[in-house]
Amino acid sequence: MIGLVDCNNFYVSCERVFQPRLEGLPVGVMSNNDGCVIARSNELKALGVEMGTPAFELQQWVNQGRIHLLSSNYELYGDMSARVREVLEEFSAGVEPYSIDEMFVRFDGFDTATTQALARTLYRNVRQFTGIPVCVGVAPTRTLAKLANRAAKKLPEFQGVCVMHADGDDTRRLLERTALGDVWGVGRRLVERLAIQGIETAWDLRLADPKTIRRRYSVTLERTVRELQGTPCIELNDDSEPRQRIMTSRSFGRLTGELGELQDAIRQHAQRGAEKLRQQDSHARAVLVFLKTNRHRPDLPQYSPSVVVELPEPTDDSRPILAAAQQGLEVIYRRGYRFMKAGVMLLDLVDVNREQLSLLDTPEREAQRERDHKLMTTLDELNGKMGKGTVRLGVPRKNAAWHLRCAHRTPRWTTQWSELPNAQAGYKKPR
Repeated sequence: MIGLVDCNNFYVSCERVFQPRLEGLPVGVMSNNDGCVIARSNELKALGVEMGTPAFELQQWVNQGRIHLLSSNYELYGDMSARVREVLEEFSAGVEPYSIDEMFVRFDGFDTATTQALARTLYRNVRQFTGIPVCVGVAPTRTLAKLANRAAKKLPEFQGVCVMHADGDDTRRLLERTALGDVWGVGRRLVERLAIQGIETAWDLRLADPKTIRRRYSVTLERTVRELQGTPCIELNDDSEPRQRIMTSRSFGRLTGELGELQDAIRQHAQRGAEKLRQQDSHARAVLVFLKTNRHRPDLPQYSPSVVVELPEPTDDSRPILAAAQQGLEVIYRRGYRFMKAGVMLLDLVDVNREQLSLLDTPEREAQRERDHKLMTTLDELNGKMGKGTVRLGVPRKNAAWHLRCAHRTPRWTTQWSELPNAQAGYKKPR
């Protein structure tokens, strides 16, 4: 059996952990640059505010104090996600993050009663130790676990926990009233094609012949059918598997054509990409740099260039990566354009332990590499202890265009368990 633990209204719940005054109030979290609503409390949903609603359309309600809109605080959300994962790992070593607010958990070797009890324990413990409310769905496959979690969240009778068995009567009733579009991995166009064949619910899809589905549609949909029938077919990628490329980019707070501001943005992205590279013990052989104008502004000239710069040798050192990124920017930059986004992608990654050495390397070059490695390790340790960006290459400008708009961002609360506000809900570090 495998469970899916899904954090309820995650971004809003993270804000409420440190601001209890927001409990019970309509709260929304906005996207980068305070553009639109990307997370809603149940109270905000009840007011009819849809996902993606532009923030300016809600400004009158904000001014009246009817609702509360907050700027996104991804550092906080990432830290809270790590806390939830830590609680789950106290229970099971088989924790597989699916997204920042969803994690699969193995429930192997337990009977039905024990599985139900353990799922209920997880439901309570995550809330107690982190302050984040969750729902838990448990089933023989990941697709069924997704549906079980949805039932735990939507149907009051489950009280936040649903354990589903492949051939149970409850499972059949649930699948019969689940629309096809609510099945994990079944998109809108596929729903329309399947409807022509008379397949309109999750139960209809479960009854379909897997081989016929594979022949008419795809092997991916065949796996979904088998998963609905109770046969595990979908495995997630190993969370520890190194990425093949690393992208760091972000839209600007306002359009800019200043070379100095673009250089600052590229410098920040290159340094962050190098940090990620070192975290997964990889070296990069090339750096891609790109700029983008706003294609939704036809009144402005359009220009979205990119260039790849090869590194002299595979490296994870921020300095040559930054130099290559700045070199690429100089090649593609043109005056007269106002850009809305810039980014850096590290390409052709190789594992540090599998890198091919050069016959021309000298003892002096090896000693220099060792010194460079120690320098980067020290830089990462300082930033880890003192906060991201404490030590960096170059001094960014204040109030630059590439900085995000975040007028309503809450403080970046401490992420140390020992410094959690003990007065709130009796939080304590799990043992």
